[in-house]
Amino acid sequence: MKLGLICVGRLKAGPERELYARFAERIAAFRRLGLEGLELKEIDENKSASAAERAAREGAELLAALPTESRLAAFDERGKATTSPAFAQFIADERDQGRKALWFAIGGAEGLDESVRARATAIFSFGAMTLPHQLARILAAEQIYRAMTILSGHPYHRA
Repeated sequence: MKLGLICVGRLKAGPERELYARFAERIAAFRRLGLEGLELKEIDENKSASAAERAAREGAELLAALPTESRLAAFDERGKATTSPAFAQFIADERDQGRKALWFAIGGAEGLDESVRARATAIFSFGAMTLPHQLARILAAEQIYRAMTILSGHPYHRA
């Protein structure tokens, strides 16, 4: 199953981009689990006047960029906080149901539009605090990597 991350905003050169790249490289090494890489798609932040319009336009762009036949999950502060093993089990269940691709969405400053939330099969939260999208992206990549280590029995995750 192909894995992907679709985000509002672009990472510029610097430590955030390097840390994200490090986790993406580690993820790519776990092909034996039936999980393939972590493709990244970045959507430009919208400059509309109102917050609602920004969120709606970003949401439409996120959904338009989602490859066909892909399942969608999301990270959003209004989502469900879960454990790393439960998140790993979610990914394994999607894989075991024969899904071709699973993409994770991260919204911009206004969060995810309801259209994206409605399309998502699961919505996860890193907690109630607001995070910059750059940091949320790194946390998402790390948790996807951690899920893969859990599924492989690797000692990276010490429960």
